[in-house]
Amino acid sequence: MDFEKYCRENCVERKGTGTLKWDSLEEIFGDADLLPMWVADMEIRCPQSVLDAMAKRVSHGVFGYGKVEDSYYEAFFSWQKKHHNMDIAKENVRFATGVVGSLYAAVRAYTKEEESVIICSPVYYPFYDAVLNSGRKLVTVELDNNDGYYTLDYEKFEKEIEDNDVKLFILCSPHNPVCRVWTEEELEKIFDICRRHGVLVVSDEIHQDFVFGDNKFISSSNLKGGAYKDMLILLNSGSKTFNLAGLIHSHVIIYDEKLMETYDKYIQSIGSPEANVMGLVGMEAAYRGGEEWFEDVKALICHNYDYMKGEFARELPKIVVTPLEGTYLSWIDLRAYIDGTKVEEFVQKKCRLACDVGEWFSYTGHGFIRINLATDTKYIKTAVESLIKNLKELNGLD
Repeated sequence: MDFEKYCRENCVERKGTGTLKWDSLEEIFGDADLLPMWVADMEIRCPQSVLDAMAKRVSHGVFGYGKVEDSYYEAFFSWQKKHHNMDIAKENVRFATGVVGSLYAAVRAYTKEEESVIICSPVYYPFYDAVLNSGRKLVTVELDNNDGYYTLDYEKFEKEIEDNDVKLFILCSPHNPVCRVWTEEELEKIFDICRRHGVLVVSDEIHQDFVFGDNKFISSSNLKGGAYKDMLILLNSGSKTFNLAGLIHSHVIIYDEKLMETYDKYIQSIGSPEANVMGLVGMEAAYRGGEEWFEDVKALICHNYDYMKGEFARELPKIVVTPLEGTYLSWIDLRAYIDGTKVEEFVQKKCRLACDVGEWFSYTGHGFIRINLATDTKYIKTAVESLIKNLKELNGLD
């Protein structure tokens, strides 16, 4: 694949289009002139099937309240069955305006104020917000870092559940930001612990399609033939897969009738949102016609990752780049070359980059940065070259 040609033809200029990633740098980072390598969306134009379907809907000229047609369910279910062997029925699905909002809804629907919710850090920072902003007790278990490869200490996980009378666990699968695709054995151990202690599991599976190499994503709904469905609230969306986050459309999948009743009751108490018409149109078209586009995007992500990892290995070999099993977000440990507490200022002031920094994901995360790989290779090259140049200068290296 000619990646330069691919980027020329498929990556677009986003600055000045009212986008969070490019146009909110002043508000978020205090500097509008940084190169944004942070939030998880792409510079890659959406699948043509999406653009065509949305243009057709726009030409119709009316954007009233929408209805989820059978064709949407068929496209969504077909993708999930083909790619993840998931069986879903209409009665299992509710629609939401995004996975983050659904995290909040799940925490508030299934726990009471001051009850404990556990997460495994470093992890996507809205997990913290969903717990703390809901008045629940946050319990964190730090994943073990073995030279960039992360695992869970099951004994420590279970002890924290016991000691804090945990009611809910929020699972990130694949795990953002440490790029892990949990194995079936790992997931079963986690769910067995939660089962023993009566802990419900909210499984954020939004990155389910971004799996690389020999790794295989296993949906929580498929473990032991669906044995844990009665304790599972599953969240996913095609928004990451097809770069459709701005259409604010996602799925809440619940198999157990009582859990669904609890969820529905909570949503009714806050006012049930209507499904987003353009989200339905765009995502259905993506599920139907976006597979070839998606495979090209995965190839670009691998290309960008290989380039970055290769440059760091040659120029600054003590940088630890976490193996890319899943997601399109690279987790990078710079602590061999810089004091972790100075990384945020260094990356912004010297390297001129806007990156998610480690302390956003973990209380002990100083020294790490997260870089979005789903972008034009020219931006990856600029970011990597700047990091290498400035780290070498800082350490007095040639």
